[in-house]
Amino acid sequence: MNLKTVIALFTLLFYTFKTLSQTKVSRYEYAWAFAHPFAACKVKKIHKKLKPFYNEAELISSLDSYSQGGKLDAYRHVFYMAAFAQKVKAKKVLKLGKAHEKTNYRQFKKGKGKNIELPDSLSSVMDLWNNEIGVKLARENKDLSYEELKQKVIKLINENKAYYFLRDVNGNFLECDGKTIIDLKKYKDKWFVPKCMLGLSSIQENEMKQQN
Repeated sequence: MNLKTVIALFTLLFYTFKTLSQTKVSRYEYAWAFAHPFAACKVKKIHKKLKPFYNEAELISSLDSYSQGGKLDAYRHVFYMAAFAQKVKAKKVLKLGKAHEKTNYRQFKKGKGKNIELPDSLSSVMDLWNNEIGVKLARENKDLSYEELKQKVIKLINENKAYYFLRDVNGNFLECDGKTIIDLKKYKDKWFVPKCMLGLSSIQENEMKQQN
């Protein structure tokens, strides 16, 4: 591979991940792109086509308004991963998701001590699980249009088949008793925050209680 090819590839990957990531592109995402350059190109092309299907104002009426830890967040992970996995191998797509979550932990370490909302451990777990749901959905629906995929993801989330956090009507995170508000100030600079995850996990817990 000559120097011009290397420079062209680096430039392509840089703009691919600058487009995809809401934050600064990390070394983990670059590493994924260099390991899977053709998959990275496909992801970039797909991502451009998906923008009309992530209209927060429209989705809020069907889901909720929480882009961090809410149904809207779940939609983003499930829908995008499903769309990517329709054209890219599932293992590669899941590795991209893991690279992004490693980036979140790096952001947490860098953001400690600053007055900003930081990623946390359960949020990362939730994102990875929603990524897996998206990939599974793609495996079962390879030929769906993006609009059909969008509607299927919305239905899936509203049927409690994806993961999101419990909140009260004011948007405060709640513990799993459904009453106790989590004081996020107490968990400043803490990687673990005891949020209550709803979705498939809560369904499985209820089924286990019914069996006992």
